[in-house]
Amino acid sequence: MYYLDATNLINDNELKKIALSIKKGKLALFPTETVYGIGTNGLDQNAVKKIYDIKGRNFNNPINLLVNSMEMVEMLAQNITNLEYKLMKAFFPGPFTLILKKKPIVPSIITAGSDTVGIRMPNNEIAKKLIQYSKVPIAAPSANISGRPSGTKLEDILDDFSDKIDFAINSGATNLGMESTIVKVINNIAHILRPGNITPEQIKKVAGNVIIETSHLPSDHLKHYQLNTRTTLVYSKDKNKMIEKIKSIAKNYKNPIILSFFEDCDYYHTTKIIDIGSKYNLQEVSKNLFSNLKKAEKIKSDIILIEGIKKQGLGLAIMNRLLNVCNGNFIEI
Repeated sequence: MYYLDATNLINDNELKKIALSIKKGKLALFPTETVYGIGTNGLDQNAVKKIYDIKGRNFNNPINLLVNSMEMVEMLAQNITNLEYKLMKAFFPGPFTLILKKKPIVPSIITAGSDTVGIRMPNNEIAKKLIQYSKVPIAAPSANISGRPSGTKLEDILDDFSDKIDFAINSGATNLGMESTIVKVINNIAHILRPGNITPEQIKKVAGNVIIETSHLPSDHLKHYQLNTRTTLVYSKDKNKMIEKIKSIAKNYKNPIILSFFEDCDYYHTTKIIDIGSKYNLQEVSKNLFSNLKKAEKIKSDIILIEGIKKQGLGLAIMNRLLNVCNGNFIEI
């Protein structure tokens, strides 16, 4: 594996070499503004299969393609509607994936055999240059073993892939820390299939109407973000009720860990606490969510208890990830 440190300086010549190797079907870990991705030539079916293999990803789970221009979008997609163009104009480049009708050039392995493909234009200098220099769309799911939390720092994921990939590019922690919002336009209405940093409120301003699809929660073979420690999520509109419930659960365990918002940390006294940030700065909470989950998992404990947040704005995406983490162990009071 070839390692490139781009934390302080982006070396264009090095990126060009890596991009040309990606075009030839090699695999690379690299940053986007959301999370780190593991990428290869999205038009090379054999190369894409290697991503499925090393992630342990189910072939029924499609992979999105990263592009750097509308020309590349139109090379991959057909029958693009006016609303779909409006959404791309509003949210490309950025943490936004749009499901479009695919052209035959897109390999069926990318789409899990369906007639649509997820397309995103990342807003990250390294990701954009890799696409530019390779001159191909890059297939790049999040860089994690399937079922595990996504990687927002290279050091959190490198050990899982170091003997399976060809290149790793380190640029420090990603800016946003959560995967993109996924939207599909159905009957001229924007449907959110996965919430993310682009919120329903923002999409509604562009699309006029938004439907949040609860039917697209992960099925058993597509579970994501799972930890090795039992994890329970607790939420109440009444902060005091939520805190008291978490404290009462913690008493039943020898070594509980609580992931608490900054404003509530002092209420838990002697219990081990991880401060996940202020509930008034959900962007910071989102950015550090996966790294805080990994930090909690590394501590020897018998349960991880997590404070919930209202499902509004970015809180919707945060709760989406936490509900997956807890695998159904959710208490709402």
